[in-house]
Amino acid sequence: MKKSESILDTARTLDAMDPDLVIVRHAVAGVPKRIADVLDAPVVNAGDGAHEHPTQALLDMLTVRQVKERLEGLTVTIVGDILHSRVARSNIHGFLKMGAEVRIAAPPPMIPVGVESLGVKVFTSVRDALSGADVVMALRIQHERLTGSYVPSIREYSTTFGINRAKLHYAKDDVIVMHPGPVNRGVELSHELTDDRPSVILDQVRNGVAIRMAVLYLFSGRKSQSGRGEAA
Repeated sequence: MKKSESILDTARTLDAMDPDLVIVRHAVAGVPKRIADVLDAPVVNAGDGAHEHPTQALLDMLTVRQVKERLEGLTVTIVGDILHSRVARSNIHGFLKMGAEVRIAAPPPMIPVGVESLGVKVFTSVRDALSGADVVMALRIQHERLTGSYVPSIREYSTTFGINRAKLHYAKDDVIVMHPGPVNRGVELSHELTDDRPSVILDQVRNGVAIRMAVLYLFSGRKSQSGRGEAA
């Protein structure tokens, strides 16, 4: 595509190779679905723009269930750049579907317009968002977005929205801390929360292998009866 081939031509080229499954990551939202409309093989979305990242949400929910033994009734707080996060969107859909309460906390410019319609509770105060939370998920901040119209500086973001042990006191005593990685240490999470419990970041990484193995197992070779692929 960097050589100016169209998405549909790329999809048809892939289809000519008769693949059992195609995994797509793309900077533009909707590309995996567009490719799935053309391919005969299943298509797995490995992240498209700021839209979705389904397998990340699956591994996150698995990690929470392993620790908490349930998802229904939990309070999950997602902190960070919600506006540009495909991880946030997939986790919002997933946790809400499983019966959890989902809260988001971010500087106002990083909160998508109309996000309340998804069923989340919106906060601009980390203290309020963390109050009584069972799960706290920090999102990676891209440094190029931390100046100008989003937030004045990295230092201010870290002070206001960075998660440390002092802020966790507002959450439940058995709260767990998550991050999709890679972590900007000292920005989204303090050093000690990155390395030690209640962090479950390495559990997330480990579960990512199992979840993606399961997706490959379940979808590989399952070509649709209609002659068109399906987006997973």
